[in-house]
Amino acid sequence: MTYLTDARAHLDKAREFLESARDEHDFARYNAAVSAAVISGINSKDAICLKTTRKTTKTENHTQAVRELRMSGPDGAALESTFRRLLVLKPKSQYQATPVSASNARDAVGWAQRMYDVAVTVVTRPA
Repeated sequence: MTYLTDARAHLDKAREFLESARDEHDFARYNAAVSAAVISGINSKDAICLKTTRKTTKTENHTQAVRELRMSGPDGAALESTFRRLLVLKPKSQYQATPVSASNARDAVGWAQRMYDVAVTVVTRPA
């Protein structure tokens, strides 16, 4: 696979998880909504980085993932704070006993949507 093929594949995954996040939110399954939104955001990050730098790393280190997005160019840098906010909710939605709130879920879905929209723009932009 080429970097562009991989970028498009990550974009497809980002869309799929974003749709799941919306559905889960609509059914008031807020932990699942946030979890899916985070996965969507990560895939959007991967798509952006692949298109702009031709590489992306697979890491559980959120600081490194945010840095990678920031270093991918102006579009990625503009998403840095959005991606940070999304990643902060990951442990609460996936590992902690305390559930996320409806407002956290709404915000997470919105942040994932923003990241996806930028990823679409970046990936479909002519080289």
